[in-house]
Formats: sequence, structure tokens, C-alpha cells
Amino acid sequence: MPIKSYILHFAEGKKEILLKELYKLENCEVIPAENQDVVVLVTDAATEEIDNNLYNQLLEIKGLKHLSLVSGFDAK
Repeated sequence: MPIKSYILHFAEGKKEILLKELYKLENCEVIPAENQDVVVLVTDAATEEIDNNLYNQLLEIKGLKHLSLVSGFDAK
């Protein structure tokens, strides 16, 4: 069960678009920072395949400027 946390940076003026797309995704929690222009995303996928699909979905989101993996844990 891969659990990962990311910090997402978005293009200028694209925060709301990014958040709208992130909230549509399953298996993750979206936490917008209150004092910085970043979003924290925590994913919890049941399988490695679901985790890979989720990661690929993240990369396709318009307005996403940079995605940094902060922490990863696999409970195998």
C-alpha cells in the first residue's frame, strides 16, 4: 500500500484550476497551504498500479508547474 506525500507548485494564476482537478482524484487528500503558493498532496493507493496511474494523472494536470515527492512509504 504506497503512501506518498508531494508538494505541488503551480503556474501563476492557476491555483484554482489545479485545486479543482486535484479534488476530482481518488485516493488522495489535498491540502492547500495558507501562507505559501504550494499545495500538499497525500496519496494512499491500494496497489502499486493504482499509485502509478495516480502519478501519471498528476503529471497531466494543466497548471501544474512542479511536483516534488517529499515522502514515500510502502507497507508491503
